[in-house]
Amino acid sequence: MAAYVIIDVEILDEALYREFRERVTSTVDSHGGQFVVRGGQIDVVLGDWSPGRLAVLKFGDVKQVGTWLQSPEYTALDDLRSRSSNINMVVVDGA
Repeated sequence: MAAYVIIDVEILDEALYREFRERVTSTVDSHGGQFVVRGGQIDVVLGDWSPGRLAVLKFGDVKQVGTWLQSPEYTALDDLRSRSSNINMVVVDGA
């Protein structure tokens, strides 16, 4: 069953975040993931959630997400990610 990673991003440093975004793409690709949503207009239609920037990634299953998150390629970006942004991330099973 497909798994989706939903990411809410608060950008702290535009230049550093741009570098993180460019570098993280290859880690997603190499672990079988794909971006379904990456930025774009956000319209809140219910509730008081006000995300800064949203991304949605699709992987084959939850195990594949875990492999990506624990990969040396992704963990090497931890410092850059934390300096460039505050990120909230959830993983959900697809239908």
